[in-house]
Amino acid sequence: MRLFMSKSFFVSCLAILITTFAFIHGHSAHAGQKMTLQIHPYLPASELLTRFAPLTRYLSRITGTEINCNISKNYEEHIEKVGKNMVDIAYLGPASYVKLVSKYGTKPILARLEVKGSPFFKGVIITSKSSKILSLDDLKGKRFAFGDPHSTMSYLVPLYMLREKGVSYESLERHEFLNSHKNVVLGVLMGDFDAGAVKEEVYYQYRDRGLRDVAWTPEVSEHLFVARSTLPQESIEALRKALLGIQRKDVILSSIKQDVTAMVPARDEDYDNLRSILLTLPQQLER
Repeated sequence: MRLFMSKSFFVSCLAILITTFAFIHGHSAHAGQKMTLQIHPYLPASELLTRFAPLTRYLSRITGTEINCNISKNYEEHIEKVGKNMVDIAYLGPASYVKLVSKYGTKPILARLEVKGSPFFKGVIITSKSSKILSLDDLKGKRFAFGDPHSTMSYLVPLYMLREKGVSYESLERHEFLNSHKNVVLGVLMGDFDAGAVKEEVYYQYRDRGLRDVAWTPEVSEHLFVARSTLPQESIEALRKALLGIQRKDVILSSIKQDVTAMVPARDEDYDNLRSILLTLPQQLER
C-alpha cells in the first residue's frame, strides 16, 4: 500500500512538473515573439525609423509582442517582401498596394491614414506664377519634372493625365525623375523645368514662394497598413483594433506624417479608381 502511494505520488508530481514546464515554456515563447513592421523607402531610413518609432512602441505595448521596424532597400523589394509574406505588417503607398495585389493577391488591410479629416488625397501639376502654361495642352514642347517613378502623385497619376490629353514623352522637350516632391518644386521654382507633379500638401507648403496649379488629379485612397495573409486571425484583429484605436491627432499619427488626424478602416475596393488608372499604364504597373 505504501509502495503504491509512493508511485502514485511520484506520477502526480511528475505530471505537475511537466504541465508547469509546458506553461512556462509556452508563456516565454509567446513573450519572446517578435514581429516586423516594414516601411517603403520614401524618405531616408534614419528619418523613417524616427517617424515610426512612436507607432512601433505603441503596437508593441498594446499587442504584448515586440515589433521591430525595418526599411526596405527599394520599392521592388518592399512589394516582394509583403507579397511573399516575409514581413508581418507593412506600410504601403496606394500605387504600391495596387501593384502588390495585382502580382500577389489581396492582403488583410488593417487601416489607412486620414489626413485633415479625409482618407483621400490628390496631386497637382504645378508651374511658376509667371509661366504662360494654363492647361495640360500647353505642356507640349516643355520641360517636365516627375518625382519618384514609383510615386502615385509625382508620376503615375500625372502620367495618366498627360497621356489622356495626348501629351507623350515624345511631345515634351524633355522629362526627368528628380526622386522627391520637394526636388520637383525646387526644379520648377529655379526655372530648370517648366512644370512638374507633386502631392497637394507639398504644393500648399511652397505655393506662396511662386507656384501656381495647372491641373489637379483625381482623389485617391490614402496610404495604408496591411498584414501578412498567414498571420493568425486573432493577431490581425488585434493589430487592426490597435491601429483604429489610436486617438485622433495623437503624436503617434503626426509623427508618421504631418496633419494625419486618424487611422480609419479601408477595403480593397477603395483603391479601384487608382487600379483603373494604373491598368492604362501596364508597364508602370509591372515595375
